[in-house]
Amino acid sequence: MSYTEKEILELKKTAAVLRGNLIEMIPAGKVGHLGGSSSIMDITAALYFKHMRVSSDPKDPRRDRCVFSKGHAVLAQYAAFAELGYVSREDLKKVKTLDGTLQGHPDMDHTPGIEAVTGSLGQGLSVSLGMALGLRLDGSESRVFCVIGDGEMDEGQIWEAAMASAAYKADNLVAIVDLNGVQATDAVANVLPNDKIREKWEAFGWNAIEIDGHDMAQILEALDAAKACRGKPTAIIAHTVKGKGFPFAEGKAAYHNAAMTEDEYRQAVAIVEKMREEA
Repeated sequence: MSYTEKEILELKKTAAVLRGNLIEMIPAGKVGHLGGSSSIMDITAALYFKHMRVSSDPKDPRRDRCVFSKGHAVLAQYAAFAELGYVSREDLKKVKTLDGTLQGHPDMDHTPGIEAVTGSLGQGLSVSLGMALGLRLDGSESRVFCVIGDGEMDEGQIWEAAMASAAYKADNLVAIVDLNGVQATDAVANVLPNDKIREKWEAFGWNAIEIDGHDMAQILEALDAAKACRGKPTAIIAHTVKGKGFPFAEGKAAYHNAAMTEDEYRQAVAIVEKMREEA
């Protein structure tokens, strides 16, 4: 389907709001996963506020499911949950604290909206496939989205799950690869080069779509194409920028999990305010 300019602008504004929630969770001096959370933020906005079937009830049985296999980027989900009303704004200030419900990695027992415990990289796609097959057995129309990091694809379990997903023709499953090119300590290419990503997923029997992961129109069109695909799962290969939106952090492994300085935090606040004004 086609989207109006107004719809695109509204989602861009939502993404700006979510980035504001992100820096609210990790103020100056607090260590947090800024880089990988901000790279997936535009896709998170498109999923939760346009494409996925969600409601005010995070346990609605009719809901679509979203699993962040790259669990360290869960701050992007928390940012969305605050806008959906699943968590309070006060919760955002307690991220990674013992008296908070929002931990550094997803915890389905304590956080409304979280579908699986992830963060041990490589496991989320297997969990997502199990959900997708279970929903199909139940006759449900709900779908499952799994966000995977490009560094995470070093894990063999990702490819075992990819092979099984195609074998079971799990067309209610969508993998979204956050291809930001940087993992925890260095560029992905310097750690374990992994090129021809789209071709690899296609070779494993998936429908693969390659997009600019910060272009809202492309994101929506890819999600629609995935929904229309029958007989095989879809992988959306999203080219993104680690730390997107925050120039001091963009493309830098140092901001995979780090604390902003006071000056950087002031820059981040000003950037988010400008994003909101321009959206």
